[in-house]
Amino acid sequence: MEAIEKTLIDTNWITLLLLFLFVCVFLLKGLSYAKLKGNVFSFANNSFIDAENEEKTSFFNLFQSVIFLFSMVVLSLLIYKILRFYEFWATHDFTNFMKVLSLVSAYFLVKWSLEFVFSHVLMIQKQVRFFLISKAIYLYSTAFFLLISLVLVQYSQLNILFLIYFSIVLFSVRFVLHVIINKNLVFNELFYFILYLCAFEIAPLFILFKLMF
Repeated sequence: MEAIEKTLIDTNWITLLLLFLFVCVFLLKGLSYAKLKGNVFSFANNSFIDAENEEKTSFFNLFQSVIFLFSMVVLSLLIYKILRFYEFWATHDFTNFMKVLSLVSAYFLVKWSLEFVFSHVLMIQKQVRFFLISKAIYLYSTAFFLLISLVLVQYSQLNILFLIYFSIVLFSVRFVLHVIINKNLVFNELFYFILYLCAFEIAPLFILFKLMF
């Protein structure tokens, strides 16, 4: 009986977290249904990214803040579940999840802040604005689909391996689409694009990995 009670307690915080994520979705819908729909289906709707680029939306408005928080929680829960599957932690623990959430949120905030600062210091903000906006929107779209997979794994017979493979496919699609939609910038400045990948994408992931392990 004690083991069963512990499992129920461990599962409760994940259920509450998923409920919080759905509350975020309803809040986003109330703030702007058009923006929510555009972000969810951005993989198949490049016109929405063009519109966002032209609109010059501030990151600090309520919609952007909520969708950023939503995405960080989804990504953190994904990482937490994968680490738990490979027995990095012995038990389900909300404290461990919060550690992951803190690291993931700090990673993206620092990385995006550095991208913003360097684009202005180098005076290339106009050239890379669409690149950075499309990357963020594709990340948000990925988070919405990951939420569906997290719910399926949590409440169905699907296991974590499905979640891992599905995540790999999603992030691969995100990368390919991002390169395609920015093909002129990428292939015209291929050396700088590779340098960007190493400095802002790959190296920070190694740092994050070291911090978590």
